[in-house]
Amino acid sequence: MLDANLKKQLQAYLEKVVQPIEIVASLDDSPKAREMEELLKEITSLSAKITYRDDGKGARKPSFAINRVGTDIGIEFAAIPLGHEFTSLVLALLQVGGHPIKFDDAVIEQIKNLDGDYVFEAFISLSCHNCPEVVQSLNSMSIINPRIKVTTIDGGLFKDEVESRQILAVPMMFLNGEHFGQGRMSAEEILAKLDTGAGKRKAAELSKKEAFDVLIVGGGPAGAAAAIYAARKGIRTGVVADRFGGQVLDTLAIENFVSVKETEGPKFAVSLEEHVKHYEVDIMNLQRAAKLEKNEDAKLFEVTTEDGAVLKSKSVIISTGARWREINVPGEKEYKNHGVAYCPHCDGPLFKGKRVSVIGGGNSGVEAAIDLAGIVEHVTLIEFGAELRADAVLQRKLYSLKNVDVIKSAHTTEIHGDGKKVTGLSYKDRNSGEVKTIELAGVFVQIGLVPNAEWLKGTIELSPYGEIEVDVRGETSLPGVFAAGDVTTVPFKQIVIAVGEGAKASLAAFDYMMRLPTDETDAVDMEAKAA
Repeated sequence: MLDANLKKQLQAYLEKVVQPIEIVASLDDSPKAREMEELLKEITSLSAKITYRDDGKGARKPSFAINRVGTDIGIEFAAIPLGHEFTSLVLALLQVGGHPIKFDDAVIEQIKNLDGDYVFEAFISLSCHNCPEVVQSLNSMSIINPRIKVTTIDGGLFKDEVESRQILAVPMMFLNGEHFGQGRMSAEEILAKLDTGAGKRKAAELSKKEAFDVLIVGGGPAGAAAAIYAARKGIRTGVVADRFGGQVLDTLAIENFVSVKETEGPKFAVSLEEHVKHYEVDIMNLQRAAKLEKNEDAKLFEVTTEDGAVLKSKSVIISTGARWREINVPGEKEYKNHGVAYCPHCDGPLFKGKRVSVIGGGNSGVEAAIDLAGIVEHVTLIEFGAELRADAVLQRKLYSLKNVDVIKSAHTTEIHGDGKKVTGLSYKDRNSGEVKTIELAGVFVQIGLVPNAEWLKGTIELSPYGEIEVDVRGETSLPGVFAAGDVTTVPFKQIVIAVGEGAKASLAAFDYMMRLPTDETDAVDMEAKAA
């Protein structure tokens, strides 16, 4: 099952196993069970510290557990974790085998101190690039605190369970049998939901921090670049972010970042964070900004988070990015994650053999339709305009597919459901005015982005589209506040452009501070740092 090169690499990794582990399988006579058995025996053959047996006692078949011998530490997979989940399998083997878990000490201590028994079920698809972070976070938490039990379940392998539990989006998590959450979540985010008092404790801790020279709000490519350029100037730099990595975390393929021929969004986000952490940057993750104001008495800006933390800084760079735009029609919110989806790569496999629609005829929409056509029974692409807006090469590919219909000049008016899941949608023909209905199992919305700038209304000038107005230096209408990336009026929302704009805004913020010293001592200090 594993090719020679992959076996060699895996064998090298397994040399890091320091404690004996046992793989315990529960198999039936299905082809997938034989495939799982083959994989597990191959893994066992690569390390003397790993043993294998089939006891058939698992709640799901086929499945397997990875247990640390003589302890209650273990991880369960009701899946054949290849594809995006192969890394999750490797990490599970290493961590159950005693390899250190790379969490901050404070996070590890918080996990250890969780009081209670937690049984997690994480439903995933092997093509989902958002799923591995959830799987790896939960698995790591279960090793740190054995009262946390985790089973990763491949929705494609257990279709009956997916149907009965109405799972139409992944990753989807259940805790002790009840819905817990869906979408990408880090260990810190999961902890925040389990330890409800953590937010206030963290806010109080953050509010005690000394004022920054530059505070960057947002941790995507623009924010990361701004942080690096600021830190290299030797000034006190902080990053406060809802989630470090930003929208890049939800991006599958990146093939146009200069010098990197191809990569995936989550990998790119990890590289961004590692680069930022190379410098003395205070990263405050999982903190969403709610208010920006100028404290004239202290001559400092204050950023207040949703949890109540107040962070002070001499200058601010806003790089909060953008999010998927919603179509805002009846049924969209009601059936989100129950047939309404925004990530075809993640959720597409859950609609195998079904009829779906893609709303949006730009590059994202056409790419989504092409990808889904290889999985589902039929795709209907709906475009509001008279023509598709995607690149010509994508349109040619789209029109070559036999199981795709394209409807143009169509205004989606409503998404229908039976109370549990999507059953169809209605659209208005913009030429004839006729309203038509299509029976569908899923609707994938791909109509662009909305800037994350609502929290700044009344504070700085925004464009009619809600973007932050910036000048050529990245400065906003409020002197000392700069902005960069997809949240601004700068055209062409591309990663490479966001990175450049972040660097520019950082240099402009530094220049601003040099020219506005608060006293003679600060002036000398700033000039010394500039040198």
